[in-house]
Amino acid sequence: MYSIGPLTVAAGERAQGLIPVGTSSYGVELGIPLIVVNGAEDGPVLCVDAGVHGDEYDGQEAIRRALAELDPATLRGTVVGIPCMNTPAFEAAARASGIDHLNLNRIFPGDPEGSYSQRLAATFVEKVVPVVDAVVDLHTGGAYGEIAPLVILQGGYEDLATDIALAAGHELVWKGGKWGGTVRHPVLEAGKPAITIECGGATYREANVERHLNSIRNILRSLKMIDGEVELRDVYTAVSGTFARSSAGGFFVSHSEPGDTCEEGDLIGQIVDHYGNTLEEVRADWDGIVLWVRRIRTVRPGDEVVIFGAVEGEIKP
Repeated sequence: MYSIGPLTVAAGERAQGLIPVGTSSYGVELGIPLIVVNGAEDGPVLCVDAGVHGDEYDGQEAIRRALAELDPATLRGTVVGIPCMNTPAFEAAARASGIDHLNLNRIFPGDPEGSYSQRLAATFVEKVVPVVDAVVDLHTGGAYGEIAPLVILQGGYEDLATDIALAAGHELVWKGGKWGGTVRHPVLEAGKPAITIECGGATYREANVERHLNSIRNILRSLKMIDGEVELRDVYTAVSGTFARSSAGGFFVSHSEPGDTCEEGDLIGQIVDHYGNTLEEVRADWDGIVLWVRRIRTVRPGDEVVIFGAVEGEIKP
């Protein structure tokens, strides 16, 4: 038997349900939706989540498909799918919650006495983290931008999480993530591997759903939860990321795509006014890789427009 929140699932069975967090102002129970496939054989417990940002859709569908294709009769261990962690943000079709307007992915471990998003983060830490062995957090660039396929491996936790990071299958490995409060942090601090996989954005694309699906499948193989040979690259590229922010407001015109290489001084984008006059140029500060590009064209002073990646070296499995 496997138990998480209100669900208890027998070996060789599947179930779905909600870990309650609170009730909306119109009387609807809100919480963390779960799909659990409990294998007939012993093995690790892998949690795969998406929808921490409500406007990131590809990972949500990938989780539903991944869990649907799993056969509990042959699965070794348990897979916990959280297709949409942040249902109020999904309802608002926005990055942040429509209830308290907080960015859930900056406030973990949360606060059980705080606003809804704070309680949501605290519920995940209390109810999910203790009963799983590893977490894979799926993201896209959201409605505002598009990101190259990559995996974020938290600096300082390489020994703990490198294996599943490489099994995600993307060439680019972002070593860092300097900001705190993400889903990864409380899992890693509990001594369990956790990674974030980024891919796509700006709109929903089947190709990116399939990329997320392939990552989930390969991680399951790497954990020996399903049959099949693990697919690893001969070499991976370690990068760090730096956000470029606008100083002028206006219309953003991009001259690069996510994943493009760039040289110091290359024109990556520009901000123009309504007459086409250039107000600001965005140029590469160094040789590297364009990791993320803004897709929403409205720009205000201080908005993120590009993420530059500096190549830090190679990683070999």
